[in-house]
Amino acid sequence: MKKEDCFYLGKIVKKYSFKGELLAKLDTDEPALYEKLDAVFVLLRRDFIPFFIESSQLHKSDLLRLKFEDVNTGEEADRLIGSELYLPLELLPALEGDKFYYHEVIGFTVIDASFGEIGTIRSINDTTAQALFVIERNGTEILIPMNDEFISKVDRDNKTIAVTTPEGLIDLYLE
Repeated sequence: MKKEDCFYLGKIVKKYSFKGELLAKLDTDEPALYEKLDAVFVLLRRDFIPFFIESSQLHKSDLLRLKFEDVNTGEEADRLIGSELYLPLELLPALEGDKFYYHEVIGFTVIDASFGEIGTIRSINDTTAQALFVIERNGTEILIPMNDEFISKVDRDNKTIAVTTPEGLIDLYLE
């Protein structure tokens, strides 16, 4: 399993008990969707290692209390603290309408209501206060905030995103 075939689920943040139980902080708006997993991939030293789940339950809303098979002591659990959890992309729930996963729109063409075709989404920058589409246009990088007010339509069939950006925003990058 490769990283590009998976999505980030969360991170093991601390030990829960001396019997090997762990708490993971999930990166999701709907943690209950992941309460009954059979297995996860744990990123250990750049390798994806499958861990089978003996039991799991939600703990304080966004934490998942996990008991992995073959992790039975506090020392074994300590080695996993700080590790990232991943699941295969096919386990992501399907989104509809104008909602999308970041990885899903890479390669989509962005079309502005006034400007026309802007370019192709190369990546998503989510390290800023507001996530940004990173768009490639003839060798120029254009950044457009991923604001619900700007996004008019997501067309998965045609791989396009229609936006309405403030006047002059795109021109800032092209001058």
